[in-house]
Amino acid sequence: MKTISITGYSSISALGSDVDEVWGAYAIENHFLEQITYDNVSGLVSRLPTHLDQAIHSLKHSHQKYQVLDKTVLMAIYAARKALKNARWDKNATFGVNIGSSRGATQLFEQFYDDFSTNHKSRVSPLTSPTTTLGNLSTWVADDLQSSGPVITHSITCSTGLHAVLNAVAWINSGMSEKFMVGATEAPNTAFTIAQMQSLKIYSDHQLEYPCRALDLEKSKNSMCLGEGAAIFCLEQGVKSNALALIDSIGYGTEKLTHNVSVTQDAKCFQDSMHMALSYIDEDVDVIVMHAPGTIKGDSSEMRAIEKVFGSNIPAVTSNKWKIGHTLGASGSLSMELAILMLEKQEFIGIPYLKNLKAPEKIERIMVNAVGFGGNAVSVVLKRNTI
Repeated sequence: MKTISITGYSSISALGSDVDEVWGAYAIENHFLEQITYDNVSGLVSRLPTHLDQAIHSLKHSHQKYQVLDKTVLMAIYAARKALKNARWDKNATFGVNIGSSRGATQLFEQFYDDFSTNHKSRVSPLTSPTTTLGNLSTWVADDLQSSGPVITHSITCSTGLHAVLNAVAWINSGMSEKFMVGATEAPNTAFTIAQMQSLKIYSDHQLEYPCRALDLEKSKNSMCLGEGAAIFCLEQGVKSNALALIDSIGYGTEKLTHNVSVTQDAKCFQDSMHMALSYIDEDVDVIVMHAPGTIKGDSSEMRAIEKVFGSNIPAVTSNKWKIGHTLGASGSLSMELAILMLEKQEFIGIPYLKNLKAPEKIERIMVNAVGFGGNAVSVVLKRNTI
């Protein structure tokens, strides 16, 4: 495992899009979840603030070919442009692009199907298939940035964003590419998607100060909420002086399915992914940004896995889902952003309703966890760049 530098990144979510804006949102104890009704289906979600929704709207209408794209694609393009600029990569440079999503073009797909049903299943738009195909994500980003490197899009449920990191690490370590742009994007705030999560009995109906109780191991109800967002990272081979953080190690694990959404009581997949990641490093992990979706079983099983792997030397733990909800495929990427910010700012972002949460003695290495339906776990360890 060769060390890889993260030389630039950008995101767009309820937290904002500029680094200072996002850090300021993390620094306050407010959450960004609100009750929204879409086509008579109500649920707590986080969504883009008005100025960023307007920015996406402007991007959509900046070129005729962008007017037919789904919000997932537009958010990816928006974040990718800023990430490229922050990494100081030249436009038209050769780099790989691997951006994924759990659900893909959700909003556009539902719109096309509604039109199909209304037309008595006799007509569909000729753009239905090309604009809702998952490969759209990386293809449009690569086209917008005029990259001639490999272009990959995938969906591995809620660990999609971190699986993009694994894939880029493999490409870079193999010598097949020196640079890779990775990340994930998700726009799940639709009536049908919220209804699907509610049917699983995992959605929050709490009217509490903090409706998503991620990492509250005493909660008696599931409290997951959805959110929209995207996060994109620029990875380069070796240790660069301008690296914002370094990818120190990676790990993955997959569970044997017993149910469509199953994870074992002690999250064997997370045990495997964390053990693998730890096998590449000699130093301690100081913080774990947990997946912790706010469900009873999801939170507790991951915590038990951490206890089994780390024993009595458990790092400080945190999560951002109490603040912005679960952004599905993009959640691991947004967790990576939080990890990079804590490494840069040397400040731990905890969870306000967990008063006894352990704080780290230092912040040099942070493990980021993600898992999705089917038990596809990923653990990525980021290291502070001290050059």
